[in-house]
Amino acid sequence: MIQFITHSNTRYDYVEGARLALEGGCRWIQLRMKDAQEVDFLLAAKQIGAMCKEYGATFILDDHVEWVGITGADGVHLGKNDMPVDEARNQLGPNRIIGGTANTFEDVERLWRQGANYIGCGPYRFTTTKKNLSPVLGLDGYRHIISKMKAHDINIPVVAIGGILQPDIKDVMATGVSGIAVSGAILNAENPVEEMKRFIDSLL
Repeated sequence: MIQFITHSNTRYDYVEGARLALEGGCRWIQLRMKDAQEVDFLLAAKQIGAMCKEYGATFILDDHVEWVGITGADGVHLGKNDMPVDEARNQLGPNRIIGGTANTFEDVERLWRQGANYIGCGPYRFTTTKKNLSPVLGLDGYRHIISKMKAHDINIPVVAIGGILQPDIKDVMATGVSGIAVSGAILNAENPVEEMKRFIDSLL
């Protein structure tokens, strides 16, 4: 599984970045636009949501539980300072996807108990894409979390995130995670479409 978290740089805006990821074969887009105005977020959501339908991709909003219904998104990803997963579940019902951000096993356990569908776990290494970064996990951090999950019989997909590059994928996947999330590594590549294809090939 590979997830693309939207981002923007001097070459591409959020919508264009999502389109390039989809063209490269990604089938899971999370719209993250920190500090965006409501009108800008919803406009991007409308465009990206339509593209995701066209490609048969899953479309997730970052943070905004209140906009899942009006955008027709498949679900929401909640950070540590966002609404608790169980509260979001009460609002969205049983059929929407709800993911949560984790940095420790305790985070994973809490999110699992609250009914999250998947965990975004990181950061793998330092990344400039995210502000207020949690402690870097590295390979040992993922191994530790996955082994504790097995010991406590917690079975939920864990997606590694945070500065992951294509040469890292084999080692990261070997820790037992279910997939990876990418952002800057795709958007900052010379050819984002081809880079996404390389990432996906490395996961096979």
